[in-house]
Amino acid sequence: MSTSGEPAAPNKSSGALLGAVMRPLNTLVEKLIPSALVFAIVLTFIVAGLALIFTDAGPLEVVEEWGIGLAGLLEFITQMALILFLGYILANTRPVRRLLRFLAKVPKTAMQAYLFVFFVAACASLITWGLGLVVGGLLAREVAHVLRERGIVVHFPMLVAAGFSGFVVWHMGYSASGPLTAATPDSFIDAQLGETIPISETIFSTWNIIAAVVTVVVVLGALYLIAPRNEDALIPLTVDARESDVEVDDEVVTPADRVDASRIPTLLIGLMLVTYLVIHFAGGGSLTLDIVNWSFLALIMLLVRSPFELIALTKQAASNVGEILLQFPLYAGILGMMAGTGLMTVISEAFVAISTTETFALFAFLSAGLVNFFVPSGGGQIAVQAPILLDAAEALGTDPAIAVMAVAYGDQWTNMIQPFWALPLLAIAGLKMRDILSYTTIVLIASGLVFAGTLLIVSM
Repeated sequence: MSTSGEPAAPNKSSGALLGAVMRPLNTLVEKLIPSALVFAIVLTFIVAGLALIFTDAGPLEVVEEWGIGLAGLLEFITQMALILFLGYILANTRPVRRLLRFLAKVPKTAMQAYLFVFFVAACASLITWGLGLVVGGLLAREVAHVLRERGIVVHFPMLVAAGFSGFVVWHMGYSASGPLTAATPDSFIDAQLGETIPISETIFSTWNIIAAVVTVVVVLGALYLIAPRNEDALIPLTVDARESDVEVDDEVVTPADRVDASRIPTLLIGLMLVTYLVIHFAGGGSLTLDIVNWSFLALIMLLVRSPFELIALTKQAASNVGEILLQFPLYAGILGMMAGTGLMTVISEAFVAISTTETFALFAFLSAGLVNFFVPSGGGQIAVQAPILLDAAEALGTDPAIAVMAVAYGDQWTNMIQPFWALPLLAIAGLKMRDILSYTTIVLIASGLVFAGTLLIVSM
């Protein structure tokens, strides 16, 4: 049951040409896509079968590598979980919620709503992917409510799809796990290359910034073309699905309660974190996954009014990210099978074998997009694919920074049809992946053209 109060249906707008072209494929996929948890389980057995077919590994070795892999990314899983967890808390602090409610009043028409929600979600995703995912869902609900009060009918699944589509640029921004890993001293990339790859050559390179802007513009155009224009095909939000501000149990009875209700403890920790970050960057420290997390923890500490409020926000966040945390080990196990049996090497080397200096980045991008469908983790892909791709890049004379960004582009690209990272937004919106898939598939095509074109141009 969707939040709209009605079952979701494919877009039947006669004005959406691209949607009409893709509808047969989307209808088929919508019927076959199970829940995200079952999707991860099915992928586990698919990868196991592929490993048995295309590698020398036997059944026992496949199971062993899977079991080892379950715990193989615990540090990275913790970092990723914190990004999502802190992003959810930050998006639900009172100042950010007030900002979202203010922004929700900006669109005046349904078309403006679709495009505006995407744009805001894209900007938030470039700051941190965890924030982008949560903001996309919250803003979609706020905008739908405001337009409903104004008597304007908006297609809610399309609005939520626009919010999720902002995620297609996350690996070009501040929380990009692949480039940040490459910039981290003592990382495996540092060990392999003998040096780190600074973010000035990856996420902050001129060509990546231009590509991010072009991607946003192209996706805006695609969303405009596929937006439903026939009111008979619209599925509106018929209930007020907005979340109220978190309820804070701040009753002061004891001296200890008085401390918990005070702003001083969280403010002091926030200022201490800010001081540490200033020292870190002033001393030449680089931007890493940990630093991204501490940056947003600092913001949270400065924005909340008391430990009482932070505890309430934490409980709310925990209930919304739990399903994703459950699936992390399953995808780590899939990654373990792909790495331990050599299946990842088979896939990557197959693309590398047909590459030239000019086409290497394109094929690296395509291979990363394929791998991401099975292992939706940018950092995890970098950990396994980077050694192979960096060796190939060196042999072909390709800039290693381009190889890293090719994997980053592939990772963010196929997220549009992989249900794993849609879970937080869909949980907020009360929809299923199949409700938004017909729209995100078009975003996959539009953004893929930009990513592929960018990588071909920078490789010349």
